[in-house]
Amino acid sequence: MKNWKFHNALFVRAVFIMMLCFLCVFLIFKMFYYNAMLVAVFALVMLAEMYFYVRNQSQFYDRTLLSILHNDFSNHFPEGNKKDNFKSLYLLYETLKLQHQEQTSKELIYRSLLNNIDTAALILEKENQDWNIFLMNDCFSDLFKVPKVSHWQYLKNYLPSLCHEIEKTEFTELKSGISIKIEDQDLQTFILQTSRTQTYNKEYFIILLDSIQRVIEKKEKEAWINLMKIISHELMNSLTPIRALSQNLLQIFDQEKLEEDDLEDIKSSISTIINRSDHLQVFVENYRKLAMLPTPTKEMIPINSLFEDCLRVMNPILKTENIELINNTHSSRSILIDKNQMEQVIINLITNSIYALKEKTQKKLFVSSYTENNRFFISISDNGKGIDPEIQDKVFLPFFTTRKDGAGIGLTLSKNIIEAHGGYLNYHTDEDKTSFIICLI
Repeated sequence: MKNWKFHNALFVRAVFIMMLCFLCVFLIFKMFYYNAMLVAVFALVMLAEMYFYVRNQSQFYDRTLLSILHNDFSNHFPEGNKKDNFKSLYLLYETLKLQHQEQTSKELIYRSLLNNIDTAALILEKENQDWNIFLMNDCFSDLFKVPKVSHWQYLKNYLPSLCHEIEKTEFTELKSGISIKIEDQDLQTFILQTSRTQTYNKEYFIILLDSIQRVIEKKEKEAWINLMKIISHELMNSLTPIRALSQNLLQIFDQEKLEEDDLEDIKSSISTIINRSDHLQVFVENYRKLAMLPTPTKEMIPINSLFEDCLRVMNPILKTENIELINNTHSSRSILIDKNQMEQVIINLITNSIYALKEKTQKKLFVSSYTENNRFFISISDNGKGIDPEIQDKVFLPFFTTRKDGAGIGLTLSKNIIEAHGGYLNYHTDEDKTSFIICLI
């Protein structure tokens, strides 16, 4: 710190006091005792002034450093101390104060973000060998109906079962499902994900919890919203022209005399109304197929027989489209399925692959089956255009389609059939190949 002015002031005071002391001694030698006493008193006053001057400077310096060490930036520098002796200290104080304010603002933003997510979050901070609660977000507090306590031991009084499950892991990283009892409620299942991190000399343990029931309800709600959007869109596409044409017909019939052009308008309007009504009927029929899927009538069916019948139906189309078929389904195994429903699934998936290969020059369709971990898999793949990232979460949504002539129920119906068999239908897409995989347990 550049405190040359402080040193100069201190030096001048010291020199002046020394001069007073020499003068006092000189006066004593000259036997001017009264004058010597006055000079001595003045020297003592100057010495006391120098002491308080140094003490005040040191106290201000120490007080500022203590404020910095304790992150207390509420003090204000006197205008006189913002320059000269304490200029460097003032700059340090202001710089750290600004950094502290920025850090506090970031913490507020982080806390706000954590309090606005739908996942229960709890962050523990390790001090010595004990864990304390560094942060508990609003979702955690509301979900488990606990106050925002600051100590792990306090939380154990409110959520003993959850704390016991976490302590069993010895605060290690994991991701699993746990079933715990909250107060007097029934057992609830949660997805538990934990991670451990360290910054400087601090160690943190992050706990994230999601109620499986809430996740399911959220997904169901999103699915229903998307479904209603599509149904509303389809209904309005038909009802709007039907209503407009009906109003037009009423206006025509209100005329005193009908011209030949009017008869043509009537004929055209009725024809359009019939077409849109037929479209609505098909739409409702497709919805009925999804809602009233019959229970599978299962029997042991040889794999080869299943694929032979499916490919017999699809081979003429594959040849017409110049699609090369790579069939790796040769197996002597039999599986317990509803043959008609499973054929419908395989034909739907092959049909989708044919559509995906429309714009390709080299068209390849891969069909295979295999057994893994006591589960039977059927894979239908193609080297077509793949599934765009923006629609990947909609491919199984009822009535969603990218085909002009598609009804949008093929994949939904296929998924429902496989789930009715106790399995699942999923897909995987990359740059070279898109695969739809059937898993039967």
